[in-house]
Amino acid sequence: MAEDLRLYFLEGGSLKTQVQFIKMNQGLGDPYEIPVPYFLITHPRGNVLYDGGNALEVARDARGHWGAVVDAYEPVMSEDDFVVNRVQSLDVDPASVRYVVQSHLHLDHSGAIGHFPNAEYVVQRRELEYAYTPDWFQKPAYIRPDFDRDVEWLFLDGEHDDGYDLFGDGTIKTLFTPGHAPGHTSLVVTLEEAGPMMLTADACYTMDHYNNAALPGLVHSAADVADSVRKVRRTVDALGATLVTGHDPEEWPKFKKAPDYYA
Repeated sequence: MAEDLRLYFLEGGSLKTQVQFIKMNQGLGDPYEIPVPYFLITHPRGNVLYDGGNALEVARDARGHWGAVVDAYEPVMSEDDFVVNRVQSLDVDPASVRYVVQSHLHLDHSGAIGHFPNAEYVVQRRELEYAYTPDWFQKPAYIRPDFDRDVEWLFLDGEHDDGYDLFGDGTIKTLFTPGHAPGHTSLVVTLEEAGPMMLTADACYTMDHYNNAALPGLVHSAADVADSVRKVRRTVDALGATLVTGHDPEEWPKFKKAPDYYA
């Protein structure tokens, strides 16, 4: 177990939306505001980000950057919520970030790409390929200027790379969880005191998804979503891990937020 491993929960503002856009065919027209989380993991061999929230441009001109998406998902975000500013507020140098692990490349997760000069950007190969040529129903979720950048990519290849161990010490391992997006990756962080933390991102938006009571409002493959939730549940049960859902407004307040951390 690596010493000085810390996990920080960070929030890049929120999205004002409606229930049906998060839980398919439920709560039609009902307002629903969800957090936009991302995570910093400090490790002796380099710091790691898991996702990066919204791009800085969203805080400045959301409609200019996202277009009509803001009619369904209205961002509530200040420049302080931008991932680089949040990391710097913790006295962490952006140059110290060695890896940025992308759960997927949707618009509320890709804000870190290109802003951490020494980082390798870890993503499923099929996710980046799909982001350039998405199906019509997923196209609004991918903002090309966010990910079409000259960065060093570290590609994972589906089941072949499942359980990829970032530092080879068992502390940070990926879990291939497609469905919401074709190349979705969850992350298991194993801490000295807190134990394993299962960061699901959008493999489980909310506890309703984890409990098989709802599909995501935006989905690439419903069958893959169901398979991935089963996989997450098996992993949580096997490890005795703490589940961290991706956008649950009821669960998110229960966790410590930066500058507090889990160790």
